[in-house]
Amino acid sequence: MKEQLSAPASRYIIPVLALLVVLSVSFSLASYFQAETLSQDLTETKRQLASTTEETRMRFQNLDSNFAQVNDRSFNLSSALQLEQDKSGSFAKKIDEISSTVGALDKLSKTDKELLQKYSKVYFLNENYVPLNLVKIPAQYLTKKDATFDFHANAWPFLKQLLDSAAGANLPILIVSAFRSFGTQATLKASYRLNYGSGTANQFSAEQGYSEHQLGTTIDLTTPAIGDTLAGFDKTSAYEWLNNNAHKYGFVLSYPKNNTFYQFEPWHWRFVGVELATKLHYDNKYFYDFDQRVIDAYLVKIFD
Repeated sequence: MKEQLSAPASRYIIPVLALLVVLSVSFSLASYFQAETLSQDLTETKRQLASTTEETRMRFQNLDSNFAQVNDRSFNLSSALQLEQDKSGSFAKKIDEISSTVGALDKLSKTDKELLQKYSKVYFLNENYVPLNLVKIPAQYLTKKDATFDFHANAWPFLKQLLDSAAGANLPILIVSAFRSFGTQATLKASYRLNYGSGTANQFSAEQGYSEHQLGTTIDLTTPAIGDTLAGFDKTSAYEWLNNNAHKYGFVLSYPKNNTFYQFEPWHWRFVGVELATKLHYDNKYFYDFDQRVIDAYLVKIFD
């Protein structure tokens, strides 16, 4: 026989059940609202995250754009700098060229233009022409130790080197004649006419004003064995040495065989500067073979 609940106990069952239902519904509602809130929070978070991501992407895009602009500006600045450097270099080069030209012109203006002129029946030196700087040639280099010969001061170091080098090669070379003034040449030519006749004298001696000796840069050379006679100098080892080496010291043979001015004069050597003498030597040419305009270009470097 089922036991019967007491009246007081049954009295509480329905309220308890109702309370449980209310609590269950409240919990369910709370859970729902909480979930809804979480969902909204999640949606907002996603929205904010998306916004932040887009903002970050835009920032990166802006940074990329700014970086590109900076690179472009840097490139433009580098290009501009290079252009300015090129301009500066070009300007400096022009300044150097102008300075060099001015220096060359100044040097040329101070160099006697007569020194590379063609004489020998071509150009004329008047009776007043005398080189500005002449020095006495030491007696040890002369055939006659008591003689006095002058030579162009600027060309003398080159002649001394030539003579010393020949002596060092055991081929001593001596000087028979050097600078001759207009008057001295006139007297010499008159004596030649008297002794040999005008026709013969004109074959080996220049008229006054046409002699290379008046320039002070020309010498007649011989060896101790031959002396002042000069005959046979072209058969000597000294002459052969001069043909092979004189250009190194700026000297050239003025009157080779078959020239159109005078007879062959193997003893007659003229200083024209190392550059021109070397050019003539390797081109197998002689001084009078070149056009005067070509020769003039070497004047500025005659004493270099």
